[in-house]
Amino acid sequence: MSSHHIVKEKQEPALYIHEFGSFDEEHLGQLLEWSPTVIVAASEYEKVVSLGLKVDIIVGNLEAGVELQENIRTIPQQKKGIEDAMEFLVKEKYPAVNVISQISAFDDLTCYLPDLNLVLFTESSKHFAIKTGFSVWKPAGTTFLIDIIAYFEADNLMQQEEGKFLVVEDGLVSFRFQAPYLFIGEPL
Repeated sequence: MSSHHIVKEKQEPALYIHEFGSFDEEHLGQLLEWSPTVIVAASEYEKVVSLGLKVDIIVGNLEAGVELQENIRTIPQQKKGIEDAMEFLVKEKYPAVNVISQISAFDDLTCYLPDLNLVLFTESSKHFAIKTGFSVWKPAGTTFLIDIIAYFEADNLMQQEEGKFLVVEDGLVSFRFQAPYLFIGEPL
């Protein structure tokens, strides 16, 4: 098989577009680089198609008269849409998903974290759940956005203001906490 064939084998994170807003098209291009399965909320379908993207799955019902691309699956929306998409991904054994949304909070999504590596992207930041012991190398001055829902300790990090932390010096930033997850973000 030549290298230009696209094979979707769930090796790359799926992409779920819940609320596109004015998400940066360059960042979108990076998320699409490895041809993920593209899942779209029905309310975002026309916007996504207008950008020239091929949609694989729609969550919810489209308005009458909207023209569908070929070979699209539809998932009924029985909850808030985002939960329907996550349940589908878990059931279909996808290991990971990137979600584009206006909301950076994991409030309704923590129950999917044992089965799904989930990264939330907003127009200005990306957010993800980490487990205790997580460490990452970052240059000095890097900003972390941390949703402080439980006590945590971190090396090489200094709090600037509520929820905003700066890396003190080039090197590893390590996190320790008792909760199952800590939710951290980084500006895009």
